[in-house]
Amino acid sequence: MKFTAGDIEKAIGVKVDIEGSFEISTDTRTIKKGDLYLPLSGANFNGEDFCDKALENGASACFYSKKECRNGIKVNDTLETYLKIANYARKKYNPKVVGVTGSSGKTTTKEMIYSVVSQKFKTHKTFSNHNNEIGFCQTVLSMPEDTEVLIIEMGMRGAGEIELITKYAQPDFAVITNAGSAHIGRLGSLDNIAKAKCEITKYLKDTLIANNSERIKKFAQFNGNKVFYSVNDTEILEKKSGYSKFSYKDKVYELNVEGDYNIENSLSAIELGYRLGMFYDEIKCGLLSYRPIEKRWEAQNVRGFNIINDSYNANPESMKASVSTFLELYPNPVAVLGNMGELGADEVEFHREVGRFIAEKFKNTKALFLTVGNLASYIGSELAKQNIKTVHFDDNIATSRYILDNLFDGSTIFLKASRSMKFEEIIEFLKTGD
Repeated sequence: MKFTAGDIEKAIGVKVDIEGSFEISTDTRTIKKGDLYLPLSGANFNGEDFCDKALENGASACFYSKKECRNGIKVNDTLETYLKIANYARKKYNPKVVGVTGSSGKTTTKEMIYSVVSQKFKTHKTFSNHNNEIGFCQTVLSMPEDTEVLIIEMGMRGAGEIELITKYAQPDFAVITNAGSAHIGRLGSLDNIAKAKCEITKYLKDTLIANNSERIKKFAQFNGNKVFYSVNDTEILEKKSGYSKFSYKDKVYELNVEGDYNIENSLSAIELGYRLGMFYDEIKCGLLSYRPIEKRWEAQNVRGFNIINDSYNANPESMKASVSTFLELYPNPVAVLGNMGELGADEVEFHREVGRFIAEKFKNTKALFLTVGNLASYIGSELAKQNIKTVHFDDNIATSRYILDNLFDGSTIFLKASRSMKFEEIIEFLKTGD
């Protein structure tokens, strides 16, 4: 997206003496001749240290807040400047903006919404999970100028972060998938998590579309239109591996994925589609075109093992839901469950709770459970109390070795853990191990 000096002056209120038009770059490694360099800082780096390098690589000028440089544009804060420029572009091209947040399912929901909305509109979305304030700016500044709907995924690790993004995104529509225990270690309570998710309504213009949760209803301080949805509002007509069919508000929809939680996630896309003026056939076709992205129920065959990799992230709610779907639908099931992160002082009890849930719901299961990591062992201990076969491992290599030595071709292996467990190592070892 190109800007003139006049655009930047309007966006940030600072004089910019550059001719022509230019793009904004935050990376000296990819900067192009004529770009305007906007340095950002992190815990271990300060982008302002690289202003000279940016100029050497062709930048026309650099923003700076502390370290004065030649061809410099002085601002109070470079991240705030980035946000203001993104907000200017959002208002200048004026797409309908959809903000999506939640403790789990927000990336899947964003992708489902994109699959639906792009059936009718020129649509742009957050790439992968680039859902912080920098990712927001990158998303806006990479959108085509004729974008009609802009979908912004909003993540957070603490209070105030979603409010910051929504301040500059100014969403027309907001979706809250749920408010569960993810990040409870940082926020301290489920109420605080719900409050943080509901920050998305602070600058909301039109409609809130949210999971039918009492906590969300309590903390969503928004006087506009509100729509609450739940899988309990549906009639599930058919579910099998890689397919779901359901009825919602007297209309039938299909998904090429399994899981009640995916059906629930899709309801926000349905509700949004109608509010954007879409027809039933367009929405139905959009849902059917949805495909999971990497590490979200990603299926592959390795050495005769059918592997389902859902290890992008994990919290108690998502682990209960995904394991339930797996055990209900797949033959010869082997569930590999790892540590769930950021659960705070009660992390052991959260892992025990998952084990108790599975043991109670599937007390007669013939599935094999492999637990990996110190915390996941507590899941296994609860399963073992119900005589469910469980084997524990300390690391991914030992887990992989056990699979190769003890399981038979045709087993379906489900991987679920927080990203920090690096369960992709299990798949790689199965591919290359003896």
